[in-house]
Amino acid sequence: MSLLPVAEAQARLLALGSRLPEEEVAASACAGRWLTRDIFALRDQPWADLSAMDGYAIKAAEWPGPWRIAIESTAGAALPPPLANGESCRIFTGAPLPPASDAILIQEDAELRDGLLYPRGDVLKAGRHVRATATDFAVNQRLLSAGAALGPAQIALAVLGGHGSLPVGARPRVALVSTGNELVPPGAPTPPGCLPCSNAPMLAAMLGAIGAEVIDIGIIPDDLEALTKALENSAKADIILSTGGASVGDHDLVRPAFAAAGGSLDFWKIRMRPGKPLMAGKLGHSIFLGLPGNPVSAFVTATLFLLPLVRHLAGAADPLPRSAIASLAAPLPATGERDDYLRAFHTADGLVSVTSQDSAATAALAQAECLIVRPAGSPPATAGEQVTILPL
Repeated sequence: MSLLPVAEAQARLLALGSRLPEEEVAASACAGRWLTRDIFALRDQPWADLSAMDGYAIKAAEWPGPWRIAIESTAGAALPPPLANGESCRIFTGAPLPPASDAILIQEDAELRDGLLYPRGDVLKAGRHVRATATDFAVNQRLLSAGAALGPAQIALAVLGGHGSLPVGARPRVALVSTGNELVPPGAPTPPGCLPCSNAPMLAAMLGAIGAEVIDIGIIPDDLEALTKALENSAKADIILSTGGASVGDHDLVRPAFAAAGGSLDFWKIRMRPGKPLMAGKLGHSIFLGLPGNPVSAFVTATLFLLPLVRHLAGAADPLPRSAIASLAAPLPATGERDDYLRAFHTADGLVSVTSQDSAATAALAQAECLIVRPAGSPPATAGEQVTILPL
């Protein structure tokens, strides 16, 4: 089986699953979710002409006054009555302007003498210190599009638009299977030959950050029957995720266990470093994704494949990781027959790759802020050259 290009593998993986059903969720609980429908404003914002400062609402055409202070307007109050000629309104930040007034004389530039209001400073023009009606958005205006990611700013916008709940994609359920005789639970003693299971908490953290529901199946030994049963028992999840055992050694049993459980393999082995032995397919209604066991390989392939798949199922319009451009602080060697995803961090002089690019170097991985994407067959890169990166 030839090595599959990353972009083709990503497209094939996303094609294995459709977006999950819609659910209505309180706006305050929508962070990290994706909209399933366009959201339109149910109200104008601001709802009226509002004052941006404490001061006095006036008619700019009556400059330089003086004005008699006739009424007062505060934030949260109803629209005040119109001003007559020669009248002003004492007003506070966020309060509605009286009809016919069109500027705010801020209190620092105002002077009261003999019961009348006089200005100081330059001529005040209409619209000064006024937040005009519907300048943020107007009723029936589209605020957010289907597939948009919901962060704090988007949630605030939707709530100001009159929405208390939002239609979002359901949270994908991911069954996480860790394989290997050498693995022990986090925090357990590690006698010679044993290794703490770090992939499971790492992947659970990555999945939790984008709203997936993680079902940790636990550590499964390198036993074909046990692994087959674990995969069969996970088939109610939207995604079955395994780590380890995806290569071709005598104890790499994920592929035969997947076949024994009734799975249908779509692709295996990717033209990338690290992460070559990644595999994907279907097991019943579940999408199966087998990641390599080395922590760095698992992290990189999860970034490129697992997280986009979760975003896709959850309704994201653009599920793939977003790239950026940055300059190198030091040269990089030419690449071979696979795409390289180099762990790197930012300095004042540009990007620096971490000291070790080994697929088990977790201390170096913890330093990384991005992945430098180096396509197969790239010539050596010089210091100052711009490269494509995937921020982490």
